[in-house]
Amino acid sequence: MDQHSAPPVKTAFATSALPAALSAEVAAPLLAAVGDVTFILTHDGTILDVMAQGDLTNHGFADWVGESWIDTMTIESRTKAAEMLAAVAEPALVRWRQVNHPAAGGDVPVRYMVVKLGDRLIAIGRDMRAAAAMQQRLLQTQQALERDYIRLRQAETRYRMLFDMASEPVLIIDVQTRRIREANPAAHRLLGAREGALIGTPIGAIVAQDQRDDFVAYLGAAEAADNLEPTSLELSARAGSARISARLFRQARMPLLIIRIEPSEGGEAEHRFDAALGDVIERMPDAFVLVDRDLNVLTANAAFVELTEMPSADRVAGARLGSWIGRPGIDLELIVAQLREHGSVRNVATIVRGAAGAQEDIEMSGVVASVQGGECFGFTIRSVARRVREAPVAVRDAPRSVDQLTELVGRMSLKEIVRESTDMIERLCIEAALAYTSDNRASAAEVLGVSRQSLYSKLHRHGLGNLVSGDS
Repeated sequence: MDQHSAPPVKTAFATSALPAALSAEVAAPLLAAVGDVTFILTHDGTILDVMAQGDLTNHGFADWVGESWIDTMTIESRTKAAEMLAAVAEPALVRWRQVNHPAAGGDVPVRYMVVKLGDRLIAIGRDMRAAAAMQQRLLQTQQALERDYIRLRQAETRYRMLFDMASEPVLIIDVQTRRIREANPAAHRLLGAREGALIGTPIGAIVAQDQRDDFVAYLGAAEAADNLEPTSLELSARAGSARISARLFRQARMPLLIIRIEPSEGGEAEHRFDAALGDVIERMPDAFVLVDRDLNVLTANAAFVELTEMPSADRVAGARLGSWIGRPGIDLELIVAQLREHGSVRNVATIVRGAAGAQEDIEMSGVVASVQGGECFGFTIRSVARRVREAPVAVRDAPRSVDQLTELVGRMSLKEIVRESTDMIERLCIEAALAYTSDNRASAAEVLGVSRQSLYSKLHRHGLGNLVSGDS
């Protein structure tokens, strides 16, 4: 081969062979074409030359000759630069890494790869400001979408609250399937359906069987006309007659009908009757409480709130009835068992314990009411403390008959009843002994077989000191 002929072209070349063919000064411009900025460095990282493209020269990159390459970066990026310089000795560890250079208009992000070229190091950098700006726009777009989503959720929440709180029955109908997509609580109450039961049912089911064809024809007319006069139809489930109006609207390109139901005069009168009944219960002088099958309070009137010494009816709702009524594990279980067996109870004696600690004797009457999904119990409660105060005998006076003794069942425990009966017998015996001995305490003590001191103690305990005049 001629010594002046060109060497054969290789399909690939190793970086280690490059310095033998090209000097660093010749190879550096070629490598600079790979990135937007190229630094020629010594092994200790001192900048020998800078080749920058674009507007990077406006940020002072060309003025860093003679400075340490690491010192041209922000403090957070210097660790990465030191790791890139150390990784040059092991080509397997060489990789692109992003650092930031401080500048007057803000940090300039640059992605670098450091390679060894002869006795020099070449740091090839790519300007990442365009990518950073795109990431910033992406982040701003994402935040804007999140704000729009939050506003949408808030608007949906407000719509749902208005829809659920509306006293007028409202239905949302899918035009294509003619089925109910949404129904507010007022519609469920009017049609006698439990919550959520109307969703998915055919719209024709809300009217009487013989008027469904007329109703379907009316809905078809509502799809074609914007201002259609309401029609009067009989509702199903014996809910009475009502004026029904429908209007077409679109949501997500889907045609929907909004249907408003206005009960007739009879329905309004029934509603007013229910409101009057609720007002009467609220104003009753006797306490009234309605509980579910687990004895959790559903509603109560003002008299019950006052009887339990609670601050408001809201604090009573949801609480256990046993928190105030009866002795735990005794009274209410017996009352509920009687209710489920007989359907009602009347004038059951028990006690009420107020939240402030007061205790009062009461009488309860109750009844079972069947509701959708179970049963509930209604109780009227009457205080008997006033009658006890008007009685001529003090509350703590011992009963003087078996009938009076048995009346204590339900008001006192068995232990307390036995103690009361023992006191009753002891007092009757002392009174009989004093009467037999003409109020002579010494003789009465001998008749009873007790000492004088014991007799005096019992007289004092039973309050019988005023029944005798003294010792003989």
